[in-house]
Amino acid sequence: MSYPRPAEQAVPSRPQRPKDPRFSAMVVSGVIAVVLMVAALFLPAPYIVESPGPTFNTLGKTDQGRVIQVEEHQAYPATGHLNLTTVYVTGGPGPRNNVSIFQAFEAWADPADSVLPVGLVYPADVTRDQIQQQNAAAMDSSQDSAIGAALTQLGIEYGQEMFVVGFTNDSAAMEILQKDDILLRINGEKIENIDTLRTELNASGGDSVQLTIKRNGDTVTEEVTPNRADSGDYQLGVFLGTNYDFPFTVEIGLQNVGGPSAGMMFALGIVDKLTEGKMTGGKFFAGTGTISPTGEVGPIGGIAQKMVGASKDGAEVFLAPAGNCNDVVGNVPAGMDVYSVETLDDAVDVVETAGSDGDTSQLPTCQNQ
Repeated sequence: MSYPRPAEQAVPSRPQRPKDPRFSAMVVSGVIAVVLMVAALFLPAPYIVESPGPTFNTLGKTDQGRVIQVEEHQAYPATGHLNLTTVYVTGGPGPRNNVSIFQAFEAWADPADSVLPVGLVYPADVTRDQIQQQNAAAMDSSQDSAIGAALTQLGIEYGQEMFVVGFTNDSAAMEILQKDDILLRINGEKIENIDTLRTELNASGGDSVQLTIKRNGDTVTEEVTPNRADSGDYQLGVFLGTNYDFPFTVEIGLQNVGGPSAGMMFALGIVDKLTEGKMTGGKFFAGTGTISPTGEVGPIGGIAQKMVGASKDGAEVFLAPAGNCNDVVGNVPAGMDVYSVETLDDAVDVVETAGSDGDTSQLPTCQNQ
């Protein structure tokens, strides 16, 4: 039995609405905004990021051997840790080296990191290669200064001579001295170090001074009138280098670390190795700071990150330059004691006192200065 097939019924069609051009514009704008946001996250930004780096025990070894090796002189076993500290720097001069906005935001959210404008850290006309060369040269210079400071601390005599490397733009001596001139005496006083030169220049009160120099093997005397700097000190306006004549060999070996900020910890390590007994008492000390051959400790950058790195590696006591106290306060990791030092002698005092479980209550900190 068959049934008639129902006839197809037509569905009435809805009238077509004209497309709103604003909708298309909104879609296009949204896509462009998303693309720009994604691109912005990965495009370079004019910032660098400083984050905690590794620490190295100046009394220990690396894959390349001992960090400090004394030859041709009595050295003693040293235990414990006197760790120098480092900072990882992401980014640098030049647009290709900048971090991305995403990396910058990530670092801003991490209290252990610091985000700084590139221009605040590096001159506009410097390249990354030049920065690396400068850091390597600063490391070499800091090692010589550390050896000099350690020997000065221990009363071991050594020779040094200062020579002209270059001149400032407003130099008082540019037309009188020459590059590579070796400074021997000032007003008859033997120039033992930079302090001798500063003392005699300031004692002149701005009057001309007589400089005895060695130039191309000949000894000559020149008269120079120093300029007064904004600090009030009198200066020649010259950049000086130093040649050292140490009575024995101290080798410092540490690769892939640059800059001058390890100087104080190198000096402490050398003092410990040249001194009988266990200066650290087996405890874990870390620190940072530049050092002069006469033992003055100078401030450095990235100390907040260095304290965090030292804490992560197990440091109990941290030695900070007095000049960094403003950056120390409020950034000390939990469980770490931080002491302020102005000289190598201060640093030795902290290590010997804390290392022997002595009374540390009278040692200077950034809070009680």
